[in-house]
Amino acid sequence: MNEPVRVMLLLSSLQGGGAERVAVHLLNRCDPKLVDVRMGLLRKAGPFLAAADASRIDVSPVGQDWLAFEGHSASFYRPHKLLAAGVLAPANVSGMIRSHRPHVVMSFQKGMGVLTYFVLRGLGPTRPRWIVREGNNTDKVIDDELASGAGRALIKSVTRRAYRAADVFLANSHEMANGLRTRLDLDGAKVRVIHNPIDLSEVQRLATEPLPRPQTRPFIVTAGRLEYQKGHDLLLKAFAGSRAAAGMDLVILGDGGLEAELKRQAAELGIASRVKFEGFCANPWAWMSKAELFVLPSRWEGFPSVVAEALACGAPSLVTACDFGPAEVVEHGISGWVVPPEDAAGFGAAMDVLLESPKLTARLRRNGPARAANFDIAGMVDAYTDLFLEQAASASGALAVGA
Repeated sequence: MNEPVRVMLLLSSLQGGGAERVAVHLLNRCDPKLVDVRMGLLRKAGPFLAAADASRIDVSPVGQDWLAFEGHSASFYRPHKLLAAGVLAPANVSGMIRSHRPHVVMSFQKGMGVLTYFVLRGLGPTRPRWIVREGNNTDKVIDDELASGAGRALIKSVTRRAYRAADVFLANSHEMANGLRTRLDLDGAKVRVIHNPIDLSEVQRLATEPLPRPQTRPFIVTAGRLEYQKGHDLLLKAFAGSRAAAGMDLVILGDGGLEAELKRQAAELGIASRVKFEGFCANPWAWMSKAELFVLPSRWEGFPSVVAEALACGAPSLVTACDFGPAEVVEHGISGWVVPPEDAAGFGAAMDVLLESPKLTARLRRNGPARAANFDIAGMVDAYTDLFLEQAASASGALAVGA
C-alpha cells in the first residue's frame, strides 16, 4: 500500500485495565509511517486518558450521559442502559468508522466485540477487516455478570456468533486461545496470540521512585480491580492466616465495587490495621520493587500484565494457575511461584514458604527481570503492526452471516 494502514481501536472507555493499557501503547507507539492508529471511545473517561494522544481519539457525543457503565459490569444489563447501548452506541461507532474509513478495526473486550459485530454487519461488503481482541475468560465474566441461566446462555450465544464472524480472533495468551477456540467453536486458522506488552525500561525507571509516604513495616503488595475475579477475599484470608506475614502489611492497589465489603472482611479477620487500600495508583511499580512479595490470587485472568510488570521490578511473585495466563507468565520455581486457584489456605502456605526462604526469593528476584524481557513493548508493537499490515492487505469480504 502507498499510504499508512488506517487502524481504529474501539473501546468503551479508558478505565484502568490491561486492555486499555495495550490500546494506549498502540496509539502512541505504532510507527505512523506504517500504521495510522486512531481510537474510538464510547466515553471519554478513565485514568489512561492522560497517557493517550488526545488528537487521535474520537468520542461518542452522547457517551458521557447515556453510555456510562460504571462499577460492576452487570450494570450493563439494566434495561435503560441496554436500550441506550442498543440505539445510541451502534450509531456512534458506525459514525466513527465512516469518518475515519479504517482499513482495520480492532475491538477490545466482549461488549465492544458484540457491538462491533452488529455495526459491521450494517456496512456490507465494504466494511474494514475486523480483529476481535479478547483479554479475559468470557465464560467466567458472563457467569459473574448474570445470575439468570437463560440470560447467560443468551449472551454466550451472541458472543459466540460475534467472535466467529471476525476475521481474526486475537487472544493475549496461548492458554486463552486454546480454551476459547474450543468453547466458542472458533476457526483455528483465525486465532492468533500476542501477549500484552509492558514498557520494560519505563517500568524499571519508575520502580526506583520513592513511595508516596514512608512505610514503617515490610509489606506484601497486590494490584487489580476490586472485583470478585481478582480474589481479594481469598487473599485477605491467606494473609490473616500467614505466620510469616504476621509482622507485615498488605498493600492493595486498585479500586472497584467491592472495596467496602473487603474492608469489612479485613475488620472481621482482625487485620484491618495491617491492610492498606491505596486505590488506583499511577506508579504501582514503586510499590512492587520495594515489596517482600507481589501476589495475584485471581480466580480467572486473560494475560495479567501486572505479573510481568512485577517480574520486571524484581518482586518475588506468587500467582494462581487460574484460567488463563498467570502460569504462562511465570516459570514456577524459576521466575515466580504458582499455586492452584480458589484455595486461601494453600495461598497462605505458599506465602509462608516464600517469606521464610530468602535464598528462594533472592533467586526469583534475579530471574524475574529476564523473564519479563520476553514481554517488552518493542516486540509486541511490532507483532501488532505486522498483524494490521497483513489484514489490510487481505481482500475485503462481507461479514459472515449466520455464523
